[in-house]
Amino acid sequence: MPRLTIHHKTEYRYAHPVAFGEHRIMLRPRDGHDLRVLSGDLRIEPEPMRLRWIHDVFGNSVAIATFDERSDRLVVTWTATVEHNPAEAFALTPDEPAYFYPFLYDAEEFPDLRQFITPQYSDPNGELADWARKFLDVESPTPTFNILSQMTHGIRDAFSYRKRHEHGTQHPLDTLQTGSGTCRDYALLMIEALRQLGIAARFVSGYLFVPADEGYLGGGSTHAWVQVYLPSAGWIEFDPTNGIVGTRDLVRVAVARDPRQAIPLHGTYLGPADAFIGMEVNIRVVAAEDVVEA
Repeated sequence: MPRLTIHHKTEYRYAHPVAFGEHRIMLRPRDGHDLRVLSGDLRIEPEPMRLRWIHDVFGNSVAIATFDERSDRLVVTWTATVEHNPAEAFALTPDEPAYFYPFLYDAEEFPDLRQFITPQYSDPNGELADWARKFLDVESPTPTFNILSQMTHGIRDAFSYRKRHEHGTQHPLDTLQTGSGTCRDYALLMIEALRQLGIAARFVSGYLFVPADEGYLGGGSTHAWVQVYLPSAGWIEFDPTNGIVGTRDLVRVAVARDPRQAIPLHGTYLGPADAFIGMEVNIRVVAAEDVVEA
């Protein structure tokens, strides 16, 4: 089974020593039948007074650090090795309930899926809904996979990847109207478009492994994509940034209803606003056999 090693280092720098509030760290990959964490090492400088691990409302692993020491820098370093065995591409048969769109979710599952089916962002003029309906065959039922695949590749082919320096994820209408964005923006656009069609979708944060022969976008940093829930198939991954269907080269860390619930590192410091002078993030995801011990 292929192994990948993840190196993730974030360093915050300050003009003078500051105190730190609570920091939430969401970097541990999410175990599953296609992904198993073999080892993980979290190091924080200055050393926290207390470090505890919890599972959030979505079952993601979150480390919570509290501090009693001032410092002019905060460094969080995470190293992990995982076994990654991407599942084969899913295939529904014509006799399964979700083969054609529209379809119905099971009455017992629907209450748990409602939060992932309900649109979370405004669409006052129906622009997003209209765009989503472009992937439907108006004359006959549309195979559900065609909708998902064509939307994934449609974003990849028609939109321009653009790194943004603003914090957060932009509104899906901004992504649609400008035709550009980051991986998080693309993921949220696709999620909200699918919700407009009544299809359950959620946000995924993680890492992207970039093999030497692949021209992936969004490599060298945390990555974001989409999970869609279909009856009989469960949660299936789609990466609209790179046109990936399934989990090939994707290392899942967190799932959430909204991108704001899956921030890799979030915290506060106590001091004047101008004390913060910069941050640096370095991430590498490599095949384990490529790791050379120092």
